[in-house]
Amino acid sequence: MKFTKMHGAGNDYLYVDCFSQAVPDNAAEIAQDVSHRHFGVGGDGIIFICPSEVADVRMQMHNADGSQAEMCGNGIRCLAKYAFDHGLAKKKEMRVETGAGVLSLKLHLGVDELVEEVTVDMGEPVLEASQVPTTLVPTGSVINHSVEFKGRTFAVTCVSMGNPHCVIFVPEATDELVLGIGPIIESDPRLPNRINVEFVELVSESVVRQRTWERGSGETWACGTGASAVCVAGVLTGRTDRKILNHLLGGDLVLQWNEDNNHVMMTGGAV
Repeated sequence: MKFTKMHGAGNDYLYVDCFSQAVPDNAAEIAQDVSHRHFGVGGDGIIFICPSEVADVRMQMHNADGSQAEMCGNGIRCLAKYAFDHGLAKKKEMRVETGAGVLSLKLHLGVDELVEEVTVDMGEPVLEASQVPTTLVPTGSVINHSVEFKGRTFAVTCVSMGNPHCVIFVPEATDELVLGIGPIIESDPRLPNRINVEFVELVSESVVRQRTWERGSGETWACGTGASAVCVAGVLTGRTDRKILNHLLGGDLVLQWNEDNNHVMMTGGAV
């Protein structure tokens, strides 16, 4: 199997060109083997770049534990860079089929006409509890809702950006929270599809700092769908502007929740 290692803000995956080779039948098992940081190549998972009947390319993504995920904001930027730079879809405005639907991307070129940054239309956030999904409330949305996990109470906001997120604003995103509480929240039975957890420090109304415990992968250096969910949660809880700079462990992302069409736009690098 031929692959390319890429990352978006430190969120790293192995990418396999399935225009020239088939997706293996044991994709989940391969994802676990190659993602291992010590016994494999190392990564947050594996992404197969496939032909699509409804878009320019299709993304099939597996987390490091082999589970299949709907979407990855950092992963889709790298997929677009690979597809453009290697001539699979030579379009500066690209459509990518994902498990969360077809997304529109705008590619920004740099040296030698290669992709350096990508802006992704992440679509509309989903706030209805049953669609996130979560049973933390019987109906409506989970916004700044007090919930107890492992004897501690947190104000949580749940947002789906094609995959589920639990956003928690904290004074400091410590290892105790991310590595200790993160996996407990991920597997809480009130979050039936498991969930990604964002612990967020508020720097100002336009700047935040985020650490993520990612469903199926553990702590990752960045999470694009999570950063998008943080942008939405910040506005809904009155903490941030609609446009923010998000500092993640592996780099920065710019997010904007548009008031006119309710879409979240995410811009970041692809390496």
